[in-house]
Amino acid sequence: MPSQQVLQEKISEVEEIAQLIKKYKALGIASLQKVRATQLQEFKKNLADKVYMRVIKNTLVRKAIENCKEKPNLEKLADHLTGSNVYLFTNLNPFKLALILEKGKVRTTAKAGDIAAFDIIVPAGNTGQPPGPIISQLNAVGLPTRIEAGSVWVSKDTLVARKGDVIDERLASVLSKLGIKPVEAGLSIRVIYDEGLIIAQEQLRIDIKETQQTIQKAHADAFALSLSAAYPTPENTVALLQLAHQEAYALSINAAIPTKKTIADLIRKAHMEMLSLSSRLPTLEGKATPTEKG
Repeated sequence: MPSQQVLQEKISEVEEIAQLIKKYKALGIASLQKVRATQLQEFKKNLADKVYMRVIKNTLVRKAIENCKEKPNLEKLADHLTGSNVYLFTNLNPFKLALILEKGKVRTTAKAGDIAAFDIIVPAGNTGQPPGPIISQLNAVGLPTRIEAGSVWVSKDTLVARKGDVIDERLASVLSKLGIKPVEAGLSIRVIYDEGLIIAQEQLRIDIKETQQTIQKAHADAFALSLSAAYPTPENTVALLQLAHQEAYALSINAAIPTKKTIADLIRKAHMEMLSLSSRLPTLEGKATPTEKG
């Protein structure tokens, strides 16, 4: 049985956690797996004015959640309280927070069971390793080799694992010897509670470039539609006026309506039509003259 002092300390900590949950609009849970202590300290330092990070026991957070009944759907976060976690209390937009953490990741060497963060391609070239057991080790993971100038060379660029593949012990050892770091280490939000919403990790992943392209295309399509429908907005008013002017000008020319703007073009048009007609007159006169009978 815990002593009265320990019990009181836990009660105080639960109350403190509950106050943090109430103070901030969002509560994120990030796994501490493969996160170095130095990385965590760096994140805390860089985000000190935006995010309060704290490693807390899941049981204490679960108790604190029970004390925050006024937070809608907060109890659903309890389903995600597993493993070793760091908790992030913040008022940042969840997607912005996820992007900040993603940019803070670093590449590191792989161990057996790690997941490849990207397609792993071993480039052709000198491995810097002398001939020996390394040759069979490289061949075992599918790397073609040759010996040149007393060193083992990889003969061609070779894909040894795809993004998402599990790296086995043999491949991890080879990649480490070649100085290739195929694993990303850092904080990743597993789930975040934001003002009643539970947002999972896969929903937080945003392809910035693709999203920008989608928004740009949607804007271009909407702009074109507003012009064709002659629907005025602050963004298209100038273009609509230019289009209306062009159409009105073309109509006045085709209808031969003289105005200060069109009179010069109307005269030029009439002149060109007169020249075209005069060039055809001899032909027309020849056709119109009766042939004399002999």
